[in-house]
Amino acid sequence: MSRNLESPVQTQMAVSVLDRALSTEYPTLSISESKVGRWKRLFVQTDTGCVLAVQLDRGDNVHTVKRKLQVALNFPTEESSLTLGDRVLKNDLSTIRNDSPLLLTKTFMHRSSSTPCMSPTGKDLQQQRDWGCPIELLVCPSRCSRTRQLVKDVARAIRKGVDPVPVNSGLGGAYYFRNSKGENAAIVKPNDEEPFAPNNPKGFIGKSLGQPGLKRSVRVGETGFREVAAYLLDHDNSANVPPTVLVKISHPVFHMNEGVDCSNKNVADGGTKVVSKIASFQQYIPHDFDASDYGTSSFPVSAVHRIGILDIRIFNTDRHAGNLLVRKQTGAGTFGNQTELIPIDHGLSLPECLEDPYFEWIHWPQASVPFSEDELEYIANLDPVKDADMLRMELPMIREACLRVLILSTIFLKEATAFGLCLAEIGEMMSREFTGMEDLPSDLEFVCMEAKRLATEQEDRSTEHDSGDENLTQFELDGEDHEMPKEPSTHQFEFKRGNSRNQLCRLDEADEEEEEEDGIEEVESDAGKLACPKPVNKWLANISKLSTSLKGVSLTDKTQRQLSSGPKIVNSVKTSKSSSNDHGSQLCNWGSANDMLPASVSFIKLADMGSETWGLFLEKFQELLPEAFHSRKSVTAQRAKARLGTSCQF
Repeated sequence: MSRNLESPVQTQMAVSVLDRALSTEYPTLSISESKVGRWKRLFVQTDTGCVLAVQLDRGDNVHTVKRKLQVALNFPTEESSLTLGDRVLKNDLSTIRNDSPLLLTKTFMHRSSSTPCMSPTGKDLQQQRDWGCPIELLVCPSRCSRTRQLVKDVARAIRKGVDPVPVNSGLGGAYYFRNSKGENAAIVKPNDEEPFAPNNPKGFIGKSLGQPGLKRSVRVGETGFREVAAYLLDHDNSANVPPTVLVKISHPVFHMNEGVDCSNKNVADGGTKVVSKIASFQQYIPHDFDASDYGTSSFPVSAVHRIGILDIRIFNTDRHAGNLLVRKQTGAGTFGNQTELIPIDHGLSLPECLEDPYFEWIHWPQASVPFSEDELEYIANLDPVKDADMLRMELPMIREACLRVLILSTIFLKEATAFGLCLAEIGEMMSREFTGMEDLPSDLEFVCMEAKRLATEQEDRSTEHDSGDENLTQFELDGEDHEMPKEPSTHQFEFKRGNSRNQLCRLDEADEEEEEEDGIEEVESDAGKLACPKPVNKWLANISKLSTSLKGVSLTDKTQRQLSSGPKIVNSVKTSKSSSNDHGSQLCNWGSANDMLPASVSFIKLADMGSETWGLFLEKFQELLPEAFHSRKSVTAQRAKARLGTSCQF
């Protein structure tokens, strides 16, 4: 008998792992079986955090996957969408990589008290169990051989009964998984236990996966992808990011909300309930302190620089001292208080739009030291387009809007260092200032706003010109000389007091609220629209040659700009001590996610530009940067003069 679909929805709901009855573990399918019957396997996660493993046959498509899910859920799935990042899958699954994590979202109804519950019963699942390996790699790049061995060690310890330890500090759920010796080996963060996620163990709940989270530009359930991305982007392990992979992991220790039973009872283990999760898996690094407990004067300049370089590239919105681990250097050849820095917690990086980053190292003296020749060479060799392509391949669930932020930030870093700016100056240009309770755009955002305006105007002129040519007749061309207006060779812009507000391009926050209510609309994928256009590769190859065509451009000091109207904007919350490697007391529970969400604003939106406009935008952006850098140098010189004072004048 089917359950009553009119019953009130539970606050959280979960689904047991769906799979065909397998007599062996997933990794040990026979060759004949894999060739004849089995094609690929996908992991489907509902927007409330439930993980389902679906084994596909050749010829299976989105519709057959939905039918399999409907059997387990006892709920119609025709009006739901299967998504991979910002791609809404229509039918074909041939291009989807094996073991990819997909998200199942409801698109036809409001999330209200009348929404049917998608929790299955034991009868619905017909005693289907997940007998797979405790840990399975979902994303393992070519350089993850060390992490692969670590995963095997942790899986072996799980089988021996070595239980993980929950981490008390931080806002999200995290767990220390140990090796067979009982030593901490890895830190695991399930994506459905993030702040505001459905199964958060510390009371910070109220959102579904895919909705705006702690930062509105980072969706709930997607911080783990960014942890992996930060490791992949740390070329040559320059910043010392610990090895990180994405896994599907099963263990009874994981948290599920009270009243939800989505676990599988493993009879062989005496009825222990096992919960499956999709999570980031990061190697645990033994350390002595974090940066908040240790004087910053002992930190090596090179370590601060390399971490800062990574933070700028990934537009880190949460680089505080609590997520910089400090390890003392000992042994022969070390003198004084030498330390090593290990950056962690990159889940709030690569936002979907520009907002206010947070770089605590801006105020450290090391950030004002000029870059070394090795560091300048490292920056010069960075290729943002190549990095974006790499992430598309390794992490297909990363949204294209995030990749645009990566490209923009890397270009900004390359141009700024070529101009001679130090790390602190670059960080200041990316950071916003606050006057009273008003949130003012950063220098970077002002340049982006003007570049977008110029790119849009140029594209509009080109469109009008093309349409005009089609309407002209041969008689008009031969019978009359038409004087075309001369296009100005330079563009002057100035953000003046009182009218700069009209030039700001704010995101419509009402759209975000509508998205929270209605879920993801089933539309065509924007991947092609957002992809970096081919012309960009041409000028990126010659990125060090700065355009000098805009001699008249004037960027005034940001402190002189004021917004004449609009709501007061409060600074985004900086998460306090979110480091999962630190021990601390558990914070108090909050019942509503909306009560905690900080008021945030975006002055420039990158994702709404088509590929041609995006290419023009990047060109205009590069042209405008030299004058912005000149202005920053002038501000720095004025500040230095103010510090010296005038007592020595004669």
